[in-house]
Amino acid sequence: MPREIRRDPRRGHALAVVAVRRPTRLRDALARDLHYRARVTPLLKPERLQHLLAVIAHGSFTAAARALATSQSTISESVLALERELREPLLVRDGRRVYPTAAGELLARHAERALDELRRAREELEALRAVATGTLRIGVSDTLATYLLPPVFSAFRRAHPHVAMQLQNRTSPALASLVATRALDLAVVTTPFPTAFRLDGLPAEEALHLRPLAPLREVVVLPIDHPLATGRGAFPMKHAARSPWVLLGPETSSRAHLDARFTAAGVRPEVAMEAASVELLKTLVVLGFGLSVLPELAVRRDCDEGRIATRALPRTEETRRVMLATPTVGPLSPAARAFVEVATKTLR
Repeated sequence: MPREIRRDPRRGHALAVVAVRRPTRLRDALARDLHYRARVTPLLKPERLQHLLAVIAHGSFTAAARALATSQSTISESVLALERELREPLLVRDGRRVYPTAAGELLARHAERALDELRRAREELEALRAVATGTLRIGVSDTLATYLLPPVFSAFRRAHPHVAMQLQNRTSPALASLVATRALDLAVVTTPFPTAFRLDGLPAEEALHLRPLAPLREVVVLPIDHPLATGRGAFPMKHAARSPWVLLGPETSSRAHLDARFTAAGVRPEVAMEAASVELLKTLVVLGFGLSVLPELAVRRDCDEGRIATRALPRTEETRRVMLATPTVGPLSPAARAFVEVATKTLR
């Protein structure tokens, strides 16, 4: 119990030493505070755990100090601090060798995992800092790059102005192949891929990591004076053979999906012309060369301006989507991870 010296107020002489009883609440609060501080004292520091692991690995304090380029006393102090904290002996000496006790072995197992997680955290933090520079190789079709991704490109440029972006324009299957071989960091593709398309013998959906970005709605595009341009409801696929068509090439996912629709409807339309450019196909429709099927986002303005007419495709169970394709093997570059985050947030 605390004691206090009572003094003569006139002369300052000590008269007596008496016990002082503090209020119960204050005494209990102080006790709890001291217990809390003792309990949370950070003695299990990573450096001390590393020292313990080094002693166990090398079999002596001297060898551990030499391996870590520090003094033997530092190693000894670390192990002693751990033993005091845990109230358990962690090492035992047998001649010149040092061996872990059961408690030492248990702590070593957990320490290895903990230090490994800390190393990973440092690496990830360094990777985040590294996003500020570097090169990002992106694959994307002209259509998506023109009509869907400008807000994504703009947001990424604002967030990471020093990352250089290299764009490659190909079909979705060609881009998927480049991503699978890591010739590209990532690609924005449309799915489903053609049924026969494979990557190392696997369907592309299994060989790549695919993240959904946005739905892809395709429409039939017609000249404004076409007899079916003013009809109501979805375009009657049974009448597809009555008109010529101008379409994307058969190597594209869009064309493969459309051909499957024609087959399901039991029609074989006349393909008057094939082209790789959506802009060219729109021009051909305006000039009366035939009908086409294009992404709605690519023809919205032309339709509003009265240059072309559009009609919806009949609904099917299979949904067309814009996906972000990345490799399934190996880590993404910091710039690629940043682009995935920006694209997902922007198009959400």
